[in-house]
Amino acid sequence: MDMLWNGWGDPARATPLPEAVTGLLRDLLGVTPPATAPAVLADLVLPEAPLPEAAHRTLLAALGGRPDAVRTDTESRIRHLRGKSTPDLLRMRAGDTSGAPAAVLLPESHDEVLAVLRAAAGHGLALLPFGGGTSVVGGLTPERTGVLLALDLRRMDRLLDLDPVSRTATLEPGVRAPEAEALLAAHGFTLGHFPQSYEWATIGGFAATRSSGQASAGYGRFDEMVLGLTLATPEGTLDTGRAPRSAAGPDLRHLILGSEGAFGVITSVTVRIRPVPEVRRYEGWRFASFAEGSAALRRLAQDGPRPTVLRLSDETETLIGLAQPDALGSAPGRPDAPGGPDAPGGPDAGCLAVVGFEGTEEDTARRRAGAAAVLAASGGTRAGREPGESWARGRYSAPYLRDALLDTGALAETLETAAYWSRLPGLHQAVRDTLTATLTEAGTPPLVMCHISHVYENGASLYFTVVSAQGADPVAHWTRAKHAANDAILAAGGTITHHHGVGTDHRDWYVREAGGLGVAALRAVKRTLDPAGLLAPGVLLPAD
Repeated sequence: MDMLWNGWGDPARATPLPEAVTGLLRDLLGVTPPATAPAVLADLVLPEAPLPEAAHRTLLAALGGRPDAVRTDTESRIRHLRGKSTPDLLRMRAGDTSGAPAAVLLPESHDEVLAVLRAAAGHGLALLPFGGGTSVVGGLTPERTGVLLALDLRRMDRLLDLDPVSRTATLEPGVRAPEAEALLAAHGFTLGHFPQSYEWATIGGFAATRSSGQASAGYGRFDEMVLGLTLATPEGTLDTGRAPRSAAGPDLRHLILGSEGAFGVITSVTVRIRPVPEVRRYEGWRFASFAEGSAALRRLAQDGPRPTVLRLSDETETLIGLAQPDALGSAPGRPDAPGGPDAPGGPDAGCLAVVGFEGTEEDTARRRAGAAAVLAASGGTRAGREPGESWARGRYSAPYLRDALLDTGALAETLETAAYWSRLPGLHQAVRDTLTATLTEAGTPPLVMCHISHVYENGASLYFTVVSAQGADPVAHWTRAKHAANDAILAAGGTITHHHGVGTDHRDWYVREAGGLGVAALRAVKRTLDPAGLLAPGVLLPAD
């Protein structure tokens, strides 16, 4: 099944906002319904695909002569036009089809990818690898002046190898996360990678963007899971990962991880796997303030015992109910609110932490008891199992909520960063203040929410959600606020992205973060692997 072309996920799961929420948006933020209805896919028209006939024949031969492996129909091209950021969706809803690829290619093997790269290079055609299409940072809006092709990897969806002794698995890049879990579960294993994009994102996309899942406190980030990668480039094949660890020079895996298709096309990923957990336990804890809760999370991250899932919503996010997606729309403090009038989300709720444990019965019980002692000693009070279970039930629903907000005329978007623990309070305040000031000055005062989404011994990630009225030009409106927030992040000592990737939206700030010499080194890598600069032009690095 294809993803909704101008929104998120399965169209059957789209749910309008409750009247209580739309009324709050109207009264608090001045949100008004959109002036025009969203464009309809069947009504969109594209110019004829600008793919030369000779190039079409060469590409078709590279893909084994399968007629459906080179697609130039309007719907296929539109479905590979952009990602899923709010600006992407706003443009799609407005019927803006500029920049559509000339064709969509569907290889079935590493050798076919190599053949496509050679064919594209021979005809001077730019290529953009396409996984689940879930980028929210302009990763699917490259900069190019010539013909662009989308290289859709969905047919490369096999489990190539599973080694139960070493606990490793090798998967092709087009395997979507739910299918990967099903393939591994058949052998008693799990990857343990559950980002918010889980239902649609792919293994190759996780590697290409250095993804981080919601259970990263226990399972680690995706780049920590990767043991080996195979990369197809216009210059040949790069294989990395002979052993779990090595001192044989710099680790070439880390040239590929996070490269976002700019250096080559990932055609297989070898990952470490874990046994499927016997039990899963999620619960809520309440803290009087974000500062108090952050200190408690730091204690667990640094001294343990570390939970599998560890998250903390600030006061605003807790009050609105975004910490518990199932509770959104219930009036705070009402008797019918989930968990009763004193449940997290009530007017005196402070900050809600979600704490989860997965593993064997014995290990889970031990870590849960130890973590409870630390949280209680840090000022936390138990909020029961319902807040944690509510979060687990709704953990993939936020993108659907964003679609519903756009339907009402609200602007809704997210951004994230990370920093060392000592810098986290200042970073949190700087981004909140900047977003609030920028959008308020533009006439649309926002609601700015935040949570700690990933923790480490030395720091943590901050994930912001912003809601406001759209303004006269919502794309330009958000772009100004996003750029101001990016400046604030770097000034406050944060990284420009923790897990969403660079794409084109973060690229100019990534250049500042990496520095001139770092960018020069990366350009040298690109010139070696992609000398004609045909892969993902303008993504990650400015185009030459």
